[in-house]
Amino acid sequence: MAAISEEEEAKLERFLDWLQVNGAELRGCNIKYSDSRKGFGIFASTETSDDVLLVVPLDLAITPMRVLQDPLLGPECQKMFQDGQVDDRFLIILFLTFERLRINSSWKPYLDMLPTRFGNPLWFSDDDILELNGTNLYHATELQKKNLRSLYHDKVEVLVKKLLILDGDSESKVSFEHFLWANSVFWSRALNIPLPHSFVFPQSQDDIGECPSTSHSPETAPVNSNEEKEIQAQPGATSVGSGDTIWVEGLVPGIDFCNHDLKPMATWEVDGTGSVSRVPFSMYLLSVSQRPIPNKEISISYGNKGNEELLYLYGFVIDNNPDDYLMVHYPVEAIPSIPFSDSKGQLLEAQNAQLRCLLPKLVLNHGFFPQITSTIRESDEKETVRSCNFSWSGQRKMPSYMNKLVFREDFMTGLRTIAMQEEEIYKVSAMLEELVESRPGEQPSETEVRMAVWEACGDSGALQLLVDLLNAKMMKLEENSGTEEQDARLLEEACVLESHEEARDLDGRRMSRNKWSSVVYRRGQKQLTRLFLKEAEYALHLALSSDY
Repeated sequence: MAAISEEEEAKLERFLDWLQVNGAELRGCNIKYSDSRKGFGIFASTETSDDVLLVVPLDLAITPMRVLQDPLLGPECQKMFQDGQVDDRFLIILFLTFERLRINSSWKPYLDMLPTRFGNPLWFSDDDILELNGTNLYHATELQKKNLRSLYHDKVEVLVKKLLILDGDSESKVSFEHFLWANSVFWSRALNIPLPHSFVFPQSQDDIGECPSTSHSPETAPVNSNEEKEIQAQPGATSVGSGDTIWVEGLVPGIDFCNHDLKPMATWEVDGTGSVSRVPFSMYLLSVSQRPIPNKEISISYGNKGNEELLYLYGFVIDNNPDDYLMVHYPVEAIPSIPFSDSKGQLLEAQNAQLRCLLPKLVLNHGFFPQITSTIRESDEKETVRSCNFSWSGQRKMPSYMNKLVFREDFMTGLRTIAMQEEEIYKVSAMLEELVESRPGEQPSETEVRMAVWEACGDSGALQLLVDLLNAKMMKLEENSGTEEQDARLLEEACVLESHEEARDLDGRRMSRNKWSSVVYRRGQKQLTRLFLKEAEYALHLALSSDY
């Protein structure tokens, strides 16, 4: 653990006091500074009584319901929310923007602990963002920043100014950077919380407990001390699940200081009755290891996410990430210009075909050139059916490579349709006409249309199109940043500067953390493109050999 300044230490002490005042309990852990890259994290303490390490009352969660019930924000947001002008996420981001500017915010001890800058591409310098050129994230970031600026100027700026004046503050000035900060806080820290039905729809005052009524200064006051709890359905809980659970996105102060790891030491759970945590309506951090090592950081898993998602949302990447993936797509905007576009468009719709495909690195283990030997195929593609009982079915030999093909069948269906030649379209039309004539008044099913297209086309046209798409993707990646080998050399020789200040690349080896993350991400994309291209080319070779 790195040392921190006296100012940061004071902020941490205020936050820990604030958590305690608001009913949170650090039982087997402490919150400490980890490093300049991670910021603060949660660490195992020397004394651990049980597997429950941290408990936070759900009353402390920042959810859409809280925003809509807020005395200041609620009246301004209710109509926009009910009219569908804004969504749940906007409410939380607006709340964070406003509370950060608020002079006497009861959330100040928590907000002061949050990062002031982030490692996601929205915060990249002009030089750093160029490192992403040629990747999906480059244009996604440009589009997102444009959309956020539009949202800020259309809705946020005027509303926050009005709220500040209503709060008696005519001095504070809101800026786009405040909104960008709040947006990054939400996306990097929000959880999808399974709230108990009785918490969202309390039946009596006893169901939700009493708020402390003692007097506190603004920085140590319970965040609920000035909010009257109404016995009614809480607005803003729009994502209803089954049974007694209602899923709501929100931030849970304390829990959100857990950092990500591929081998997590803990997980979080919601306790509606207090049977586990001894605190009804709470979220708790549960150790998954038998005995946490004192002073070792306690991590959780953010999910099986590739570097594209990790960098875009959380601002970090994992070198050689086992959960990395490649997105391949056929551009929808190109369909009107292809031959027989109307007929192919109808066939695409009838087959529910996909023109985008997420290719996880792990599926390569089940392909022609596995990276790791495996006899189990964790995929639903084995359920693919390519035969049916019609006069025209069964003429095409089933390919020997079917169980080795790593590309999803619904994507292959889309590519087959796009690649169809004129005579193949006529053949499919004749097959489907025969089917309709044999069953008057009944249209062919999705599966039957797929079978007809398969019988007429086989796989060679689809695989050739896929090879072309992957070659084009590789060309775009390399055109802007060189080859996979060049990226690997950059990373081997790099001296990464953790400061957010722009690194001076004096000797070609010093690079900012943002640049390093970009190079790791794009190298992974080039690697996956190369490996999936190899799979597609070999499958094409086999398809050309087996097609009649």
